[in-house]
This record gives sequence, structure tokens and C-alpha cells, in this order.
Amino acid sequence: MSYDDAETGRRLERVILELLDRRAPTASICPSDAARAVHEGDDDGWRALMEPARRAARRLVAAGEVEITQGGRPVTSAEVHGPIRIRRCR
Repeated sequence: MSYDDAETGRRLERVILELLDRRAPTASICPSDAARAVHEGDDDGWRALMEPARRAARRLVAAGEVEITQGGRPVTSAEVHGPIRIRRCR
């Protein structure tokens, strides 16, 4: 299965929003939460979905749905270095 196709990207976007809907309004998720939810297996193949999940989060940022945070504060794509969290826009 290719994890870099458009359908996988759309699935990741939907899963990110669904995961956030199930949490408190101020809660955040890790891209790995979405990657694990989309991965079709019980091995560590979800790791191949990490970059596609980060790209899906950036698309949702552009759509005004979520924000990417580091250290609890929103960051732009240009500022991102290392692990990120995803939360609903405040």
C-alpha cells in the first residue's frame, strides 16, 4: 500500500479531525495518533505515515481547521523543528 497517495492524505485529514473531536476542545494530538489510526496492521508500519500525517496537518492549518504547536504555542511550518502537536484553532 502506498502511503503517499491523495486518498491516504484525505483519510489522515479526516482522522485528525475525528480524533480532535473526541477530545476536550483544548486538547492536542500527535501526528502518530493519526498515523496509527490509519495504518492497516498491528506492526510498526504506521511510522511510514508520519510524514504524510504531518503534511495532512499542514493542509488542515491552511484550511483554518487546526494549528500546529510546539511547546504549547502555535508555530508556522517554517518554524517547525522536531516533534509537533495538532490542536483545534483557538
